[in-house]
Amino acid sequence: MGILDGKNIVITGVLTDASLAFGVAQLAQHEGANIVLTGAGRGLSITQRTARKLEKPAPVVEFDVTVDAHTQSARDEVKQHLGVVDGVLHSIGFAPAACLGDDFMAASWADVAVAMQISAYSLKTLAESFTPLMTNGGSIVGLDFDNTVAWPAYNWMGVAKSALESTNRYLAKALGAKQIRCNLIAAGPIRTMAAKSIPTFGSFEDVWGERAPLGWDVNDSNCVARSCVAMLSDWFPATTGEIVHVDGGFHAMGA
Repeated sequence: MGILDGKNIVITGVLTDASLAFGVAQLAQHEGANIVLTGAGRGLSITQRTARKLEKPAPVVEFDVTVDAHTQSARDEVKQHLGVVDGVLHSIGFAPAACLGDDFMAASWADVAVAMQISAYSLKTLAESFTPLMTNGGSIVGLDFDNTVAWPAYNWMGVAKSALESTNRYLAKALGAKQIRCNLIAAGPIRTMAAKSIPTFGSFEDVWGERAPLGWDVNDSNCVARSCVAMLSDWFPATTGEIVHVDGGFHAMGA
């Protein structure tokens, strides 16, 4: 028996098999879950191809969090595949190039608005779409990057992560009466396609393993996947509004 036996889980953010969300999808299936993936825009066909690489090929539903109509259409399609939903993984983030790099002042509001909508407000959008199907309670888990400090080159994506963390707390408050938990996994740096878009990502790699007391492997996302699956299960029934650090302990160390 797996800790997700019989659970129905919606997983966003799978693009390639190097995506953090793909690791979660693999492990969720191994632990007994029925899963549906979502994809958007030009990446939808890539997600569909990647879905076939899973041990049990999963259906893919179109869901662009910037398209209002998809909130309802994605819910309807997921209902056809799964009926009820027990868990949702938020693994969505994007910022225009101007939001990242050496010049914090370079981004316009139009740039920042895109980053905020896709990287933070989208957590509320997912909740709006799928909580009507979470009739037995459940768990919403988001992938985060701890933003208690200002990181080199992360800039407005860091601001968006702060907004994501606050959104998580308010969703936990709003959805608690329905027994729906909302938590974030603050992961250490992992080499993914998303990471490649961050200038000076290599600087994270250089210091993380040295400062994390448990060490850190930027090529191994298994610890992140295991933490997400645990949070999607029933094993944390009284934990909500939380940020769980899965970073080798880096966040707790001084300079």
